[in-house]
Amino acid sequence: MPKKYLVLVVCCLMAFHVTQAQRRVSDSTISSFLFHGSYALQIPSGDLTTYFGVNSTIGGGASYKSDRNWLTGFSVDFIFGDKVKNRAQLLSMITTKDGEIIDGDGIYTSLALFERGYQLRFHTGKIIPVLSPNPNSGILVLANIGYVSHHIRIESQYGTAPQIKGDYAKGYDKLRGGFSAGGEVGYFLMGNTRVLNFIATLQFLHGWTRSQRDYSFDLMAKDNKSYNDNYYGFRLTWMIPTYQRAPQQYYYY
Repeated sequence: MPKKYLVLVVCCLMAFHVTQAQRRVSDSTISSFLFHGSYALQIPSGDLTTYFGVNSTIGGGASYKSDRNWLTGFSVDFIFGDKVKNRAQLLSMITTKDGEIIDGDGIYTSLALFERGYQLRFHTGKIIPVLSPNPNSGILVLANIGYVSHHIRIESQYGTAPQIKGDYAKGYDKLRGGFSAGGEVGYFLMGNTRVLNFIATLQFLHGWTRSQRDYSFDLMAKDNKSYNDNYYGFRLTWMIPTYQRAPQQYYYY
């Protein structure tokens, strides 16, 4: 490429960069990459309620906001909770007639059960600048697809409990996973000063899941059923934008 054309291209890129840098969140729509972390409180429904109660998620991801207020990105959230139901049925193969567990030393032990898992989502949606302090904020409507997985984690409080160690634990953990789809509706705020940037949404997620284990001890067979696992929740997300902020004042000489 001749030098004069190279210089022209560089000058054009620099001019574009300066123009973009002089656009402010408070008075014009801007494009920006957003890194975010979130917390959600979720209520289960459908087949999830057989074993699980209310859970929480914590996670993060990245998105791109266009200057037309479209939002596209992904997030990964880790599921955790301590509301596990039907304990007696789940552990019926390793408990005594009194419902107790005997560990490797021949003494009674105590088992604690927890919900664990993750949700991977790819989302896209629109920011509608209604009731907003600037053109980059407003009502947010998102749709997402992804993958959801969840299982029961069993921990021995005292002793060794070999019945739930290694491959044996896989027969009790009810690991399920599958394709998911859902949506969120809420409010997207991109602050004028970078400090306050958050999303608050109501969310729904539906998972079409199946067992990921070859054998389930409480069924004495492989679980071949299909499940409908639903989550309803409230999510709060904090964002870090990467746009270059313009100065608040201009000076002319």
